[in-house]
Amino acid sequence: MCLSVVIFGIGIMGNMAVMCIVCHNYYMRSISNSLLANLAFWDFLIVFFCLPLVIFQELTKKWLLEDFSCKIIPYIEVASLGVTTFTLCALCIDRFRAATNVQMYYEMIENCTSTTAKLAVIWVGALLLALPEVVLRQLTKEDPEYSGSPPGERCVVKISTALPDTIYVLALTYDGARLWWYFGCYFCLPTLFTITCSLVTARKIRRAEKACTRGNKRQIQLESQMNCTVVALTILYGFCIIPENICNIVTAYMSTGVSRQTMDLLHLISQFLLFFKSCVTPVLLFCLCKPFSRAFMECCCCCCDECIQKSSTVTSDDNDNEYTTELELSPFSTIRREMSTFASVGTHC
Repeated sequence: MCLSVVIFGIGIMGNMAVMCIVCHNYYMRSISNSLLANLAFWDFLIVFFCLPLVIFQELTKKWLLEDFSCKIIPYIEVASLGVTTFTLCALCIDRFRAATNVQMYYEMIENCTSTTAKLAVIWVGALLLALPEVVLRQLTKEDPEYSGSPPGERCVVKISTALPDTIYVLALTYDGARLWWYFGCYFCLPTLFTITCSLVTARKIRRAEKACTRGNKRQIQLESQMNCTVVALTILYGFCIIPENICNIVTAYMSTGVSRQTMDLLHLISQFLLFFKSCVTPVLLFCLCKPFSRAFMECCCCCCDECIQKSSTVTSDDNDNEYTTELELSPFSTIRREMSTFASVGTHC
């Protein structure tokens, strides 16, 4: 319970901070940051909706919303894995485009329609691929006389015979191939794609660093930082998804030799690691990306009335005295304004 409270608090605050930073900061609305905000939204959904229902079921052995929660929780969890997978792949592609020609990449304007189309592809693909999870789950009530355990409700993989013949056959086919589909699509695809694309991107960055002028050195360093961030997010995702694959393998090939309590424990661990991933992802983003952490600190400072008054005094002067650094071009960056005339005027930010 204590672990759940910590994960819930950090996950809610961290993911809301990422979404607010991208939505309310004009210079953070790049395609890369939009993808990260989309990922934060799904992590927020997992922590806010699924975590309380899972904890309630573990404590009471009953499902709060009965059959609806039995079906919707696995669906949201698998859909979030699809969103994470496709988002990581899209980030890798975006970083490769940036590393190929840094100057040309940042002269391109990513309009709202293009960003919305890319996010729509991720959403539609993830939601459709997770749809079979809805028909695989059924809520069953246990009889303590036969199960030897306290009475309760279990959400099991069981295809209803009341389904139409076509859907029933498709559900059987999906259930038979679910183990390797899950392993291939949600683990191998993002891992191998990210490793390959990141290595190629890192090679492009090294070449660009040797050939670039002195003024572009900082921008290339930021591109390298972004590439490392994507790799770190993929490592975290892979680490948290491995137990789920182990649980699926045990269920498929060794279920007769493993007790049901062990299977339930493996499933609970895999769920908590998914919640842990949703909680740690924004923290990792704030630690690795200085523009995100700077924007977060500025948002915290601006909650103070004194900070608002001082910042409004500074920003009310002529914009000709301000200039932007190369961080403005960063896909993670916020604009950092430096003042020569008002160097002595400081704020808590």
